[in-house]
Amino acid sequence: MHRKAYVTDLDGTLLNSEQKLSAYTVQVITEAMEQGMIISFATARGFISADSVVADIPWRYPVILYNGALIYDSVARRVIDGYWLDPAISGGIITLGRAYGITPFHFLLDATGSERVLYEAPTRTGDVEFCNSRKNDVRFRQVEMLECPAGYRTVVMTFIGKLEDLEPLHQKVLERFGAEVHIHFMKDIYIEDHYFLEFSHPNANKSQGLKLWAQHMDLLATDIVVFGDHLNDLGLFAAAGTSVAVENAQEELKVIAHVITASNNDDGVAVFLAETMNKGAITG
Repeated sequence: MHRKAYVTDLDGTLLNSEQKLSAYTVQVITEAMEQGMIISFATARGFISADSVVADIPWRYPVILYNGALIYDSVARRVIDGYWLDPAISGGIITLGRAYGITPFHFLLDATGSERVLYEAPTRTGDVEFCNSRKNDVRFRQVEMLECPAGYRTVVMTFIGKLEDLEPLHQKVLERFGAEVHIHFMKDIYIEDHYFLEFSHPNANKSQGLKLWAQHMDLLATDIVVFGDHLNDLGLFAAAGTSVAVENAQEELKVIAHVITASNNDDGVAVFLAETMNKGAITG
């Protein structure tokens, strides 16, 4: 019998609307892993950001970060594998952004493999709110002039703004770099009327990230059950054998999901896992 694994998105899926884990969710996932279930998560967050909201669960397995760009050992706290954006392309995107009066939050790995986020002094509403929400995040470093430092690896470049401000940059990068970059354009669920426009390696998406994670776990992607709520989880749903949408998920995901569970505010992921345990379906 094939081993089963369970991989969940965080924001809007495992986390409730307050970006927190319920005591029930912590209990169920902890007990499930103690009983042999393989459970992990795939998130747009980096490890430090993810750890700040899910550290109450004693994760045992590698996790998928930055929308699939990074596979990270959550126990040894080290990078296992990933996809990095070419430095020349990173620099080109910064230059294009400046032409529109916008600079990104530049998520990188330094020479030691540690996470860093470089950014210029925030002046626009979205940038200010994003910085304020990360005040205690040790990754963040404000710089006078943003560039791609030698020896650093670009994980993702994130521009934050209103749709009309980001769309021209989106089109310009698409025209110049095309298939050389993966473009992720989505509404920010926390900052009103704002969007994230992100650029990363072409394989830095949740579909490829899940497949890479599966290789390191010696699993088939088709033996993985995934949970999601947002359009950036479409890749998870496409790559996995079984897809589960929480009740609050966007309709595009609910239409293609194999199963719909309770909402993130009603512990949907934990409810599904608890039912799985009760049915004796643990094969990890």
